[in-house]
Amino acid sequence: MMFRPRESHDLNLLATRLEITPQPARLRWLHDVFDNSVAIATFAGKTAELRFDSTVTLEHLETTLPDYVLDDAAQIYPFRYPDDEGPDLISALLRRYPAPDVERWARQFLTGVGTQETMGLLHAMTLGISNGLVYERRTQKGVQTPSQTLKRGRGSCRDFALLMMEAVRSLGLAARFVSGYIASLDSGTESSVGGGATHAWLQVYLPGAGWVDFDPTNSIIGNRNLIRVAMAWDPRQALPLWGTFDGPASAPKGMEVEVSVTDVSGKSPPSVHPTDPVVGPGDGARSVAEAV
Repeated sequence: MMFRPRESHDLNLLATRLEITPQPARLRWLHDVFDNSVAIATFAGKTAELRFDSTVTLEHLETTLPDYVLDDAAQIYPFRYPDDEGPDLISALLRRYPAPDVERWARQFLTGVGTQETMGLLHAMTLGISNGLVYERRTQKGVQTPSQTLKRGRGSCRDFALLMMEAVRSLGLAARFVSGYIASLDSGTESSVGGGATHAWLQVYLPGAGWVDFDPTNSIIGNRNLIRVAMAWDPRQALPLWGTFDGPASAPKGMEVEVSVTDVSGKSPPSVHPTDPVVGPGDGARSVAEAV
């Protein structure tokens, strides 16, 4: 299971609760190679239902209109990553679905005349996916290849994230996949696409700013409404839930997934789990949310 959000300077975990039915014979936690928090449950005996209820209360510090300060050398595209960072970014630069049509699609966002701001390029690509492709919620297993998404002209949030990842990688920029949750906590605002289930987007590494969030499904740049849970080089490495069972192939009757994110700022502070220390807030807009 990858349910537990990643703590950072913009996200503080206040309380967590994980209920599993039936009760597992063993439950253990570990950090994977990406430092994602992973829970592994082992069961004994038979059951007619397998249920996971994860409730997390967190403090989310977001920047409504982020103004990322890039190093001078990275402000204009193309640029070269510093020699001391290059070796650590090899996996983030590696293209896993190379295809000419993805390269052609990515190059359309290059002006080809004079200089081009790096953030302007990435902003244009984010809008290009949001405005040019049709979002659809897919319950099928797996992720479309970027070529399939371009050919179909539609896809889910994870399909859009993978397309933009491979597109920016084809332009020499480092990117990684992010799995998590999205919320629209501001009253009177339109609901974000991808709510009610796990959500996916990407991050691009920009010298001076670090890993910057880009959600092409909702045209979001920055961490607004985005709650990170897992990060990886490929979507297959950040599955929210996976496993095996013993039994007939006809046994599974389907799977239901529901994610609800609510604003609990006006409520009393939650009781804190002993393993979840409370960290003081930083700068930026502050909201306390509960993800179920």
